[in-house]
Amino acid sequence: MDALVQLPDGGWTYVLSVVVVSLQVSVTAVGLSTLFSLPVALLIGFTDFPGKGIVTAIINTGMGFPSVVVGLVVLMVLSNSGPLGDLRLAFTPEAMIASQFVLATPVITSISLSAVEGVDQSVRDAAYAMGGTGVDVGLVVIKEARYGIVTAVLAGFGRAISEVGSILIVGGNIVFSDGQSYTRTLTTAITVEARQGRYEVGLALGAVLLVLVLGVNALGSWIRRRGRGAAGGATAGAGGVRQ
Repeated sequence: MDALVQLPDGGWTYVLSVVVVSLQVSVTAVGLSTLFSLPVALLIGFTDFPGKGIVTAIINTGMGFPSVVVGLVVLMVLSNSGPLGDLRLAFTPEAMIASQFVLATPVITSISLSAVEGVDQSVRDAAYAMGGTGVDVGLVVIKEARYGIVTAVLAGFGRAISEVGSILIVGGNIVFSDGQSYTRTLTTAITVEARQGRYEVGLALGAVLLVLVLGVNALGSWIRRRGRGAAGGATAGAGGVRQ
C-alpha cells in the first residue's frame, strides 16, 4: 500500500490508531445503546398505554435525526458552560460515544420494537401459561425475535461507524503530534484527506471502512444462518420423534 498511497504523517501508526478509535467508539456506543434499547422495545411492545402510537412515531422519527444537530446539542451539554461541564468530557472519545449513542438508539429501538411486535401472541401466552414471570416472557420473546434484533444492532452499528458530522463537532478530530489519533475516526480522517487533496489516501481509508462494515454484516448474516440452521435441525428432529 505504501507504494500506491502516500500515507499521512505517522504512517501505519496513524492509520491503525484511527481504526482502533473508530471501533472503540462505535462498538461501545452500540453496546450501550443495545442495553438501553432492548428493554425499551420490550416495554413498549408488551404494554398498551395512551399515546403509544405517538411514542412509536417519535422513536421512528429519531432514526432521521440530523447528526450535526445531535452533535451540537451533546457539545452544549458537555461544554464547560453546560450542565455536565464539570465532567470535562468535551472533545473526548466519551463525548463521541455519547453522540453515537443518541444516533444509534432510535434505530436499534425501532427495529427491535418491530421484531418484538412481530412475535406471535401465542408465544407470550404459552410462556405465561407455563408460569413464566415477566422477565421469563421477555427472554422468550427476545429469543423468538433474535434475528430482527441482530438486524437492529447491525443497523445501529452502521449508523454509528459511518457518522461524520456529530463526532466532528463533539470530538474535535484531534491527532497527537506523534500521529496517534485521539478523536479522529475513519470518517473524519477521510474528510481531512479529501480537503487536503489526498484523494488516494481518502479512498484507501474508505476501503478500510467498507471492509469493516462488510465484515460486521457478514458476521451478522452468519449468526442468522447458523441460528436458522439449528432451528431447522431441531424441527426435523422433533418430526422424526413423532413418527
